[in-house]
Amino acid sequence: MTLVLVSNRVARPKANEPINGGLAAALLPAVTASGAIWVGSSGKFIEGSEKREPFAEIEALGTGALATVDLPAAQYRGFYQGFANSALWPVLHSRTDLIRTGADDYAAYREINSIMARALVRFAKPDAMFWIHDYHYLTLAADLRRLGIDQPVGFFLHTPFPARHTLVSLPHHRELMNAMLAYDLIGFQTDEDRANFAEYLVCELGLPMRGDAVLTERGTTRLATFPIGIDAPAFADRAARSITRAEVARLRASLLGARLVIGVDRLDYSKGLDTRFRAFDLALSSDPSLERTVRLLQIAVLSRSEIRAYKQLQNDLAALVGDINGRHGEVDWTPIRYLNRGFGQSILAGFYRTARVGLVTPLRDGMNLVAKEYVAAQDPVDPGVLVLSQFAGAAKQLEAALLVNPHDIEAMARAIRTALAMPLDERRERWTAMMKVLETSSLTHWFSSYVAALKTSGNATPANDRRNVAWPAFRRLQIEPAASPAY
Repeated sequence: MTLVLVSNRVARPKANEPINGGLAAALLPAVTASGAIWVGSSGKFIEGSEKREPFAEIEALGTGALATVDLPAAQYRGFYQGFANSALWPVLHSRTDLIRTGADDYAAYREINSIMARALVRFAKPDAMFWIHDYHYLTLAADLRRLGIDQPVGFFLHTPFPARHTLVSLPHHRELMNAMLAYDLIGFQTDEDRANFAEYLVCELGLPMRGDAVLTERGTTRLATFPIGIDAPAFADRAARSITRAEVARLRASLLGARLVIGVDRLDYSKGLDTRFRAFDLALSSDPSLERTVRLLQIAVLSRSEIRAYKQLQNDLAALVGDINGRHGEVDWTPIRYLNRGFGQSILAGFYRTARVGLVTPLRDGMNLVAKEYVAAQDPVDPGVLVLSQFAGAAKQLEAALLVNPHDIEAMARAIRTALAMPLDERRERWTAMMKVLETSSLTHWFSSYVAALKTSGNATPANDRRNVAWPAFRRLQIEPAASPAY
């Protein structure tokens, strides 16, 4: 069996260099150990009127391989900055007020999916299975089917999936959801995400469900939940050894006995950084004993800075941190250290182990692996406390964390104070419960469970079952591929 994974971004392991983004960090160890082929954008773009078919350049990646595709620059901008991140991303995170997209962006999104499908044809061996990742490639299976590929094709959504009344705000939602039914298996982070998707299919498209599968004219598309995990023992070992790293030693020395609260995120409006900062501000104001004894280190890696909403967020957060530091700071103490750059996994592991409190408070998140990494990195003898948003997928598993509503600033401030004052016995009890979860729902378990499910999924619904279904008229709409790109 040849497993072909597809995502927008790919990652190469490089010593001491950060891997930003949960998807890339999760897939890299899985690919290197599984022998899979990982296909994605090369980051090099075809400019102007140059014409050539997509071709994947291949290199070794552990026991597997990395294949990268050059994509046309003009279409990629509309695909990535436009429809994927100015329409799909805000809708998936329930921020319909931030939708900024047009017809050209949607056409570009469809074209890039079609181009990637043509690049994948070379990997369509008889024993191949395709596993497509994330919202960039919702229509890729439909394009593969048009090219005659009938091997198993699965999809996994790393983000949340919104409620039906939110999804209908997305332009072209019917075409996109219909196209997704070309997948044999669609995986989600949580049962809630899966239920939201099923509700849309039943209520908006009028499609029948049989257990965990939706019946389509092509056959069946199975829906299932696969919460993504981490390699907890490996991360714990990395954290224990990180104590000797220069950056970690410098951080520990700079604290001067103060306790550390840490947050690590991409700079994104879904992460709730503004309410996190306001909660820390309120914690300081409401408990004078925290002055000079607690510091917040927030690492917020810049992303999508070319999109207006992200530029505005970057400016707003910088101003908010400046205001808080200006009101609380002293000549020898700054309450918030705010860094807009990434760090390698080994360094982050050391930072997590140093922190008494991990603040993971997104407004919406598919899973959030930072929460799991923070727990895995703790010293079993003297572990820290995880403060976790109830709207992160990880909250469905890490119930022993201090769960908070990230919109409730006063409640988050109380949780920060509670975490800082928590006695050792309770900290150990909570940490032990969460580590058991991490060990049983590991990255390896996620990967192998999905692949096993994909092997047994497919369009095996008997023809007579399909004839007995009253298909709505709009299901017969032919979704034509976008026009051939001019390159």
